[in-house]
Amino acid sequence: MTPSATSTATPVLRATGVAVDLGGHLVLDGVDLTLAPGEAVAVLGANGSGKSTLVRAIVGLVPSRAGRIELFGQPLSAFRDRWRLGYVPQRAATTPGVPATVREVVLSGRLSRRRLVGPATRADRDAADRAVELMGLTDLRRRPVAELSGGQHQRVLIARALSCDPDLLVMDEPLAGVDAASARVLADATAALVEGGASLLVVEHDLGPLEPVVDRAVIVDRGRVAFDGPASSAPAEHMHHHPHTGEPTRVEPVSPEGVL
Repeated sequence: MTPSATSTATPVLRATGVAVDLGGHLVLDGVDLTLAPGEAVAVLGANGSGKSTLVRAIVGLVPSRAGRIELFGQPLSAFRDRWRLGYVPQRAATTPGVPATVREVVLSGRLSRRRLVGPATRADRDAADRAVELMGLTDLRRRPVAELSGGQHQRVLIARALSCDPDLLVMDEPLAGVDAASARVLADATAALVEGGASLLVVEHDLGPLEPVVDRAVIVDRGRVAFDGPASSAPAEHMHHHPHTGEPTRVEPVSPEGVL
């Protein structure tokens, strides 16, 4: 992504003065964030800093007390083209006894592309199979998700988000608890997505194998933006794994998306 190519384009994301109150605690306070088309941005910070709450507010899973969020030039409340947004939540445990296979879960990501309820189309099945292959899951496509390792499960979540061919992919700590092989697959798939022109917003403690993909880093500290600039210049002192109080360890979204 080059500044000249996106300087006049409508931002994929614009958040202005966002404040979020959870359980009576001000988790975010006046956060600004803009993401240009084709740009890859990492939101970094320690546990409890507010970074995950920020992306949940951006995708509409937690309410903002103040501020404004726009996706593709539309207010969040008016945004309807859900297929343009792929969201990968923090990995949750699978529900025991649910027999859904890898392919079935990935295929469910195509629901946002459908106008009518009905069986999957050939285009749906082909898109799901491409996402399964991209995430290195072809040999596991018929396996129940409950039998997968943590890294494999995370790759299923990402494949589901990719199956709708999103213009913006938002991932909340995709590297948490995954093995080195899964991390490499994830990094390669993310790089291919960005090279294809999509935008990326990823939350992490540190970038690891995603570092070559990211253009810009935004560090959140105690609910405010402490740094916004080139990822190579991000100060390391804000990214250690020391806890801050305030942000819940997990906010369960009430949404048809982002829940496995």
